[in-house]
Amino acid sequence: MTYYLVKLFLSAGLIVAISEISKRSGYLGGLIASLPLVSLLAIGWMWFETHDAAKIADFSRSVFWFVLPSLLFFVLLPWLLPKAGFYLALTIACLATAAGYAVMALALARAGIHL
Repeated sequence: MTYYLVKLFLSAGLIVAISEISKRSGYLGGLIASLPLVSLLAIGWMWFETHDAAKIADFSRSVFWFVLPSLLFFVLLPWLLPKAGFYLALTIACLATAAGYAVMALALARAGIHL
């Protein structure tokens, strides 16, 4: 149980730290948030728990392919904010990103890439 609490607080602490830094500097917050910190944490936890290099490699490949459609969110949100307001812009950007994930999953399946 202690191990899961450590995972929880370290992972949540990272998110809190990024949001606090972003309040002071959008540039620095964006830079830190763009780093693959969540992926690094997940890879670290996976290695600590399993020592399974194949699972980590599969995870890393999946992250690569799904980072691409996630970029839709970061293009659409700033463009939509002044036009639609926060909640509508956030909703549309999230829905478009979800659609992007679905399209990517279908495209990968058709290309014979199985994640």
